[in-house]
Amino acid sequence: MTAVSLGIPSVPLKLADRRVSRKLQVGKVAVGGDAPVSVQSMTTTRTSDIGATLQQIAELTASGCEIVRVACPTQDDADALPVIAKKSQIPVIADIHFQPKYVYAAIDAGCAAVRVNPGNIKKFDDQVKQIAQAASAAGTPIRIGVNAGSLDKRLLEKYGKATPEALVESALWECSLFEEHGFRDIKISVKHNDPVVMVNAYRQLAAQCDYPLHLGVTEAGPAFQGTIKSAVAFGALLSEGIGDTIRVSLSAPPAEECKVGIQILESLGLRQRRLEIVSCPSCGRAQVDVYKLADEVSAGLDGMEVPLRVAVMGCVVNGPGEAREADLGVASGNGKGQIFVKGEVIKTVPESKIVETLIDEAMKIAEQMEKDGVLSGEPQVSVS
Repeated sequence: MTAVSLGIPSVPLKLADRRVSRKLQVGKVAVGGDAPVSVQSMTTTRTSDIGATLQQIAELTASGCEIVRVACPTQDDADALPVIAKKSQIPVIADIHFQPKYVYAAIDAGCAAVRVNPGNIKKFDDQVKQIAQAASAAGTPIRIGVNAGSLDKRLLEKYGKATPEALVESALWECSLFEEHGFRDIKISVKHNDPVVMVNAYRQLAAQCDYPLHLGVTEAGPAFQGTIKSAVAFGALLSEGIGDTIRVSLSAPPAEECKVGIQILESLGLRQRRLEIVSCPSCGRAQVDVYKLADEVSAGLDGMEVPLRVAVMGCVVNGPGEAREADLGVASGNGKGQIFVKGEVIKTVPESKIVETLIDEAMKIAEQMEKDGVLSGEPQVSVS
């Protein structure tokens, strides 16, 4: 009789074929084409406060942010851009509204890209030729960012509100004006606060152009609500191969936006997972305080960079199976825990020793993975 393997099933290689888009360079970060989906955020400081802005950019960089956007509403902010663009560890995008003169200032400052919102820049269409020439000469990409809250008045009158069709028409119209002058280093966003409208807008946009797309649910809300809305919308689009950069817009510190964005990409297999805790939900079968165990293990392993799945299980129904499939796990019950490493039970410890044992074993595994050259940061599965 032929033996049947009961090993862990392999992960699907991809969720969907990646949408084929143009590839452009935002500073040192490639965007579109076959480049990995990158995570963006935006500083909350006054850009004119160079020290505070660079400090926040450093914090964002440490949290995993790959591209950062800074606001430029005043001349003082524009004057600060050359220093910030030069000293930032990651590419800087200048965010321009209302005043087209700051677009030129950002290009001259050496910003990696410029984001413009045509709907709220007076007579923007009249400036396209000059902006295209300046951006082309400097090799600076332009993001055309259309927002539901600042849609061109002509399109609001035509559609009555910010529908997916209105957002897409606005973006493609502005792209066509740049195309007339031979400029195509463009990235597009069509953001809306309603995930359903936003998803439909990006689907339509993806079908009508080959520009790279920046995903965002604008004004998504406080941390919990905004995380859910962003995860739902990004998950729907990314699982269809749509999206080249993302920004999770939260009413929360910018570093939290990056953490959520990275977690979304890891959950979809678009980025190699780092530490992942698998733990029991609310359940009357649990024989230990799983909430406490999971929190303490998470805290003890916070900051771990290698891809490690740790299962913290509290009963004998799913516990052994989940613990066996993880890199490291515990199946708890009757005041003790069975510790699994790579599917094998290595020891049984009293409940009071579970956390320290898991942390010790995790450190050993991480050390070995680092020696073996297993590092985080590369996509685990591709959408290509």
